[in-house]
Amino acid sequence: MKILIASDLHGSAYYTKILAQRFAEEGASQLVLLGDIYNHGPRNPLPEGYDPLGVAEILNKITDKLIVVKGNCDSDVDTLISDFEFVSEAVLYADGKKIFLQHGDKYCIDNLPKNCGDCFVYGHYHTGFLKREGNVLVANCGSVSLPKGGTPNSYILLEDGVLVLKEMDGKEICRMNI
Repeated sequence: MKILIASDLHGSAYYTKILAQRFAEEGASQLVLLGDIYNHGPRNPLPEGYDPLGVAEILNKITDKLIVVKGNCDSDVDTLISDFEFVSEAVLYADGKKIFLQHGDKYCIDNLPKNCGDCFVYGHYHTGFLKREGNVLVANCGSVSLPKGGTPNSYILLEDGVLVLKEMDGKEICRMNI
């Protein structure tokens, strides 16, 4: 089973269309979004193609394939345009591994959740990476629309116990076994 994990769309219908296309092309069965779906946030510039309602239209078509974690820029009013639920955190069990998912505003590489299992994946910082902290693989999927620190627009693909950080065009950046 392939799972695509992405974060920080920040209302960009332009990049959400690209993400939906990557989701289809990767042949993933599940799309996990780690927050900051519609709003750009006061410290961020408007992303290309800023259109929160357009983002909702794209995502509402695939609600049966979504897990959406609430980010710090997501508000209760966002649920009014969403045909899906926002959860505060989630746990996936895939390929015999426990994977803890959170936006990254509560937990991060410097503050791992207790009992996070084999892998912790988050967004929030807009910088993609894969790093091992002891026995835990820690991953940040970066940002779909507003990458920071010179990192590319990115997402993560999970398959067969391997995380692959990819640019939005599908080019592999790095990979690690969980």
